[in-house]
Amino acid sequence: MTSDPRWYVVQTQPHAERKAAAHLDRQGFQSYLPQYLKSRRHARRIEKVASPLYPRYLFVAVDIAAQRWRAIQSTIGVARLVCNGDLPASVPEGVVSALKQRHDEHGFISLEKRPLFKSGYSIRVVDGVFISCFGLFEGMTDSERVTILLDLLGRKVRVLLDSSYVAAA
Repeated sequence: MTSDPRWYVVQTQPHAERKAAAHLDRQGFQSYLPQYLKSRRHARRIEKVASPLYPRYLFVAVDIAAQRWRAIQSTIGVARLVCNGDLPASVPEGVVSALKQRHDEHGFISLEKRPLFKSGYSIRVVDGVFISCFGLFEGMTDSERVTILLDLLGRKVRVLLDSSYVAAA
């Protein structure tokens, strides 16, 4: 008697999501590591890097009746298989497929960019030519840039900055 594979959650060792996925795949398990493009500032540059959507977690499809699922526990990069008692806790139907539907053309999860602050919120510029200036958040123009009102030379000036250049005042 064989059943269809279901999705389960694997907790990985710190920063070992890709390693665990590769070793699970090598053992014949189907793994899924949802990733998104994260902006990272390094040496005054902003670069996009692939990052796990759920750090230290990934999904694995297992047919509990037919596969040796206990082997997952000792896989390189895996900390543990999330269990409910003695059996693995399955992910509700449709969760993994819903995540896969949000992939862009490069296989990354598309995240909606939410406004960082409410309109009128006091903010501080932390990088760029206006570093250390204070202003008021006005809004977001797209997923990467914010509009703020800075107090410059005694008047309010509207400035467009990268969203990573501002922080709460």
